[in-house]
Amino acid sequence: MVVWAARLVGLLAIISIFAPAARRRLEPASWFGLPVEASLVGTVILATAGVGLMLLATGLRRRKRRAWQLAVLMCVVIIASHALGRHPLPPLVVAAILLIGLLLTRREFDAVPDPVGRFVALRLVVQLLAAGLVIVTAMLVLVRPTVLVGHPSLGEKISHAALSLIGVEGPVEFQLVWYDDLTAAVGLTFGIGALVLGGYFLLRSAEPRPQLSPDDVAGIRGLLERHGSADSLGYFALRRDKSVVFSSSGKAAVAYRVVTGVALASGDPLGDVEAWPGAIEEFVAVCRRYGWVPAVLGCSEQGARVWSREAGLDALELGDEAVVDVATFSLQGRAMRTVRQAVSRIKRAGYETTVRRLHDVPAAELATLRACVERWRGGPDERGFSMALSRAADAEADPQAVVVVASEGGAPKGLLQFVPWGGDGLSLDLMIRDPAVTENGLNELLITDLLAACRGLDVAQVSLNFAVFRSALERGERIGAGPVARLWARVLRIASRWWQIETLYRFNARFGPAWVPRFLAFDAVRDLPRIAVAAFEAEGYGGRPPALLRLLRR
Repeated sequence: MVVWAARLVGLLAIISIFAPAARRRLEPASWFGLPVEASLVGTVILATAGVGLMLLATGLRRRKRRAWQLAVLMCVVIIASHALGRHPLPPLVVAAILLIGLLLTRREFDAVPDPVGRFVALRLVVQLLAAGLVIVTAMLVLVRPTVLVGHPSLGEKISHAALSLIGVEGPVEFQLVWYDDLTAAVGLTFGIGALVLGGYFLLRSAEPRPQLSPDDVAGIRGLLERHGSADSLGYFALRRDKSVVFSSSGKAAVAYRVVTGVALASGDPLGDVEAWPGAIEEFVAVCRRYGWVPAVLGCSEQGARVWSREAGLDALELGDEAVVDVATFSLQGRAMRTVRQAVSRIKRAGYETTVRRLHDVPAAELATLRACVERWRGGPDERGFSMALSRAADAEADPQAVVVVASEGGAPKGLLQFVPWGGDGLSLDLMIRDPAVTENGLNELLITDLLAACRGLDVAQVSLNFAVFRSALERGERIGAGPVARLWARVLRIASRWWQIETLYRFNARFGPAWVPRFLAFDAVRDLPRIAVAAFEAEGYGGRPPALLRLLRR
């Protein structure tokens, strides 16, 4: 109710400016005999308070303490402006009711501000206002005297520049109307920029630089040793751009990363299932403390149930994970003919593979593989968040990981890296190849040779790629599928032109896997667009440009 009331009061404040009764504010006598400029300043302040209160609604919904403080201030400004300016009564009454409601519920707004750069908002506002003042003053000082009416003093020029920051006409008059408009536009641009950017930095949710301390890594590895077989995504909690919270007992943990105000957890909680509620409780408490939106990307069906029961999150089926049972996999039979032919063709082209644990690969060869991966990917980062480690051939950090290398003429041409999944499983982390390779079937060769070597590695199951919306594609192909199912499947095929939706599904299906559903858990439907943006950025498919991220961190 407070959130919607804030939006209503802000809207009424803006509307009241254009009400017939508000026109009296422009008369010199309306503000206790003050000049017209004071009336204009009051109008700008009232409009700013109205817009600001509407923008604060999002911060109030996240229970941000600073949003509450600023909302109280805006209400006082609106009430005072209406009382002094003799505006219509309804906005004044509604603003007073909102102010009382905010004061009565003040204890509910306990989310702390961004811990990164506490005074960055104030510093930014001062810098922008100072820059605007200097630039407009310089425009007035350096302009030819014939452009100005009379000979205004330096003090009048500075006063004119200061008033331009809030959109009010100053004491300096111009012979050229366009130059008057130019100085006003420059000043108002800096004023609005200071207001908008200062408000953003003041109210933004914390986005600390993620990192795992040595104690965090040790705690995660301990949980994986005891309960790592429960979730194929568990090992990816060791990704270095994640943070982690542990339950009070230390028997469970939730790994996450904060992106655009969304605390994005990945996979199921780590550790003992009985201790999951404690870890979830700690995670939700951290989200509430900093005003983050909680979300879980890629949890299992069991995990979705626990998140729903303990945190009240809803679940949306996101796709399916392809899991191959090593004991039953075979290249024989009609269903495997396509894979068999692709493997035979690439072997005839002279490609060979090796399958080893990273601790068995010589250090010099590991360095060569890392250099190849960096060159092949064409950038510093690999896509992935929930199902990728973002590091390759690191025997020190991941000695039990398995690397499958395809070579031709002694030179590496393709690589798969799998991370441990408990004591008898592997989960695909990295699939990459030399862009210069034109032959088809290289990935099929790498996967089939890995599956053939699994018995020697004591591996019973292998998790391959994640197929987004696989069940939707499958339902759309069934005989008798309804128009909605067919339309949704068609939309996904169109999207596959840019993202590998259908391609991954078709590729995984070649190996006859068991499909394990994965879910997106979220708090409210209204948060889904924000969560989608956070997930796309975390997975490396878009989001805020790197230059903007560096600026925000500064």
